[in-house]
Amino acid sequence: MVQNIFQCNLPNVSRINIRDILLLLCKFYGNYFSSCIPLYITSGGELARISLAIAVITAQVTPVPTLIFDEVDSGIGGAVAEVVGQLLRRLGQTRQVLCVTHLPQVASCGHQHWRVEKHFNGTTTLSQLRILDPAERVEEVARMLAGASITEKTRALAGEMLQH
Repeated sequence: MVQNIFQCNLPNVSRINIRDILLLLCKFYGNYFSSCIPLYITSGGELARISLAIAVITAQVTPVPTLIFDEVDSGIGGAVAEVVGQLLRRLGQTRQVLCVTHLPQVASCGHQHWRVEKHFNGTTTLSQLRILDPAERVEEVARMLAGASITEKTRALAGEMLQH
């Protein structure tokens, strides 16, 4: 988000209350030479990355032991996804970070990898989390890369992505 600007203006008040907090106007410049737009009309992907940027910046001064990101990588891919994964990994050095992702670039940056498995028993769908061992992790990242058709090349790329 090097090219982006995040700006907040708080009305001049002597005491802040809930009504005044609602007047907090945040604006976001998402691209070079773009006009400043109110934060509430940015895309979901931009909002996700703004929340990650704020978490990274404030992590140095906040004692929050656990951060949870649900699809913080929404609307991104490629190199940007890799940067997001690296930022999440850096946050994970000082606190617990849980991140729901569908991107192999982000998943491969984690210290651990859990898979959500859903099973239908005829009447109810049950979900469970399972921690993956290193071999299963390679398979899962390969699946995230290739879908249903996993090849040895895909596995090799997955293994390479997991080397940190």
